[in-house]
Amino acid sequence: MSVDMNSQGSDSNEEDYDPNCEEEEEDEDPGDIEDYYDGVANDVEQQGADAFDPEEYQFTCLTYKESESTLNEHMASLAATLKVSHAVAKLILVSFHWQISEILERHKSNPAQLLVEARVQPTSSKHAMVHSSHHCAVCMQFVRKENLLSLACQHQFCRSCWEQHCTVLVKDGVGVGVSCMAQDCLLRTPEDFVFPLLPSEELKDKYRRYLFRDYVESHYQLQLCPGADCPMVIQVQEPKARRVQCNRCNEVFCFKCRQMYHAPTDCATIRKWLTKCADDSETANYISAHTKDCPKCNICIEKNGGCNHMVMGFFLFSADFCWMCLGDWKTHGSEYYECSRYKENPDIVNQSQQAQAREALKKYLFYFERWENHNKSLQLEAQTYQRIQEKIQERVMNNLGTWIDWQYLQNAAKLLAKCRYTLQYTYPYAYYMESGPRKKLFEYQQAQLEAEIENLSWKVERADSYDRGDLENQMHIAEQRRRTLLKDFHDT
Repeated sequence: MSVDMNSQGSDSNEEDYDPNCEEEEEDEDPGDIEDYYDGVANDVEQQGADAFDPEEYQFTCLTYKESESTLNEHMASLAATLKVSHAVAKLILVSFHWQISEILERHKSNPAQLLVEARVQPTSSKHAMVHSSHHCAVCMQFVRKENLLSLACQHQFCRSCWEQHCTVLVKDGVGVGVSCMAQDCLLRTPEDFVFPLLPSEELKDKYRRYLFRDYVESHYQLQLCPGADCPMVIQVQEPKARRVQCNRCNEVFCFKCRQMYHAPTDCATIRKWLTKCADDSETANYISAHTKDCPKCNICIEKNGGCNHMVMGFFLFSADFCWMCLGDWKTHGSEYYECSRYKENPDIVNQSQQAQAREALKKYLFYFERWENHNKSLQLEAQTYQRIQEKIQERVMNNLGTWIDWQYLQNAAKLLAKCRYTLQYTYPYAYYMESGPRKKLFEYQQAQLEAEIENLSWKVERADSYDRGDLENQMHIAEQRRRTLLKDFHDT
């Protein structure tokens, strides 16, 4: 990596419901290489890589109609078994996350309690409280008996109040959560109770959308695609925090939390980390600066590529150093890569609160700087990827080989992004790890991965200086380091 110097320092489905249609999504980062998981496996595997991939995960992308058919199939089967209406069967399924085996087991042991827990039947004590009055309990108006409506709890309200209640909730985006109006009554209203009370087709369509959203979100094997205006549903056999990708909008996300994929960090930890980064953003602002001072001549320098190996050359001197720690690059071999590991003060617990606070901030900034640096490297290396594509196109146009002949260069850039993305998410993981042998093993593997990624980044940026075998061998080594770390530390 050289440095810049500054003297101053899928097919459309128009009939599908879109559960996310009212949510705003952030624009995709223009620095992303969308498909860096695709097309690189062959180059790695033919180098003899371990066939086991800890990120391998089977999933299916379903359209709205396909997922609705799956849901209805489960609902009809349960309704027939329990001898309840389809609408009540859906509420039971939602309450127990569509775990049919658990529902049947509970029904076998205590069918009445199952309905109570699903909030479709009241407890026996509340069920005995039957109202004989013809007054609506909300508007307190006298109402003809045929205009009083109630759920199984027997809390009676007039049709007009029910209509207003359902209309307001549906307009607010409520689906399955429409419940009885009585105070402290948690009974849910079946959909066949709500639909006749909604005054317009537009409102009924909204209610269908919200119901579908709630049914999918409550299903332990389904997730809505978080992509903007995307109606697809991802289906898995075993829900895990794994990488899935929509085949319609190409959105990549973690199946378990629907956020950006974050292996090896688990879902709860990445939420804590992102919240902390947002809360402490002002404190860490100085780190976001793109410049540092050269450790040899103090000239202000700016990184112009993803690699952390800095090379400066002048008439009187040259310097090879690490962008992160500004130390001599010669000390950054795979066995001695120390600048990724935070050295804690073992005596900090015996010092003052102010000293402990400073140490806590120092630790956070150490991990944040490396997290942010790899994010910026990904963006810079995306530019390298574009240059490689342009170079391949130029060579093909000049009859210097076919696209297939040069595709290994593109695959090397993709694999680099794939490995660096994993490396970026090792820092939140390490930040929250307890000290001990397991953390030492993790930091060792993290350092190994970091060293091989920097070697790969250096070679990708200078691809013309290395033959294909050398570059593909480095790809194999980097991917093996990545898989080893994920195999030992990826949340299962």
